[in-house]
Amino acid sequence: MKKAMRLTTAIVLALACAIGVSTAGESMPGADADALWQYITKTSPYEKWEFWPGYDGIYPGKSPHGAFLKLYANPPAIEAARAGKPMPDGAIIVKENYGKDKKSLMAVTPMYKIKGYNPDGGDWYWAKYKADGTVDAAGQPKGCISCHSVKKDSDWLFTEPK
Repeated sequence: MKKAMRLTTAIVLALACAIGVSTAGESMPGADADALWQYITKTSPYEKWEFWPGYDGIYPGKSPHGAFLKLYANPPAIEAARAGKPMPDGAIIVKENYGKDKKSLMAVTPMYKIKGYNPDGGDWYWAKYKADGTVDAAGQPKGCISCHSVKKDSDWLFTEPK
């Protein structure tokens, strides 16, 4: 009986690995703008994630992101932020960029950590979407990398957890 149970467990684990099931029960997207948008809006909607520690709700922003911002993070990012550790593979931080009226969503700008994707850019995959999900920029945009490069020592992040 124990042998059959171990064999069954081994088969289930092997199948899960073969089809790419993550420990959270969902597959992470690759370095693909459409797949990332699908993931953060349908598979694991970012609006259901926690706000970045110390940044609940909308807060004042600055160029190039917007007059007001909301900052969400998936569970691996939240866990690392609270522990004061660098972001792990699979961490996603999503910034909603609003106009001066605090109501007009101008853009959605995620950062997604993918191990080995871009070592010279902290392994971050950047994207900028219009409010309707249309891709404005994705991958290794020079503007994102050059701006965030001044924060290499802070894992390329400007917003420190509070």
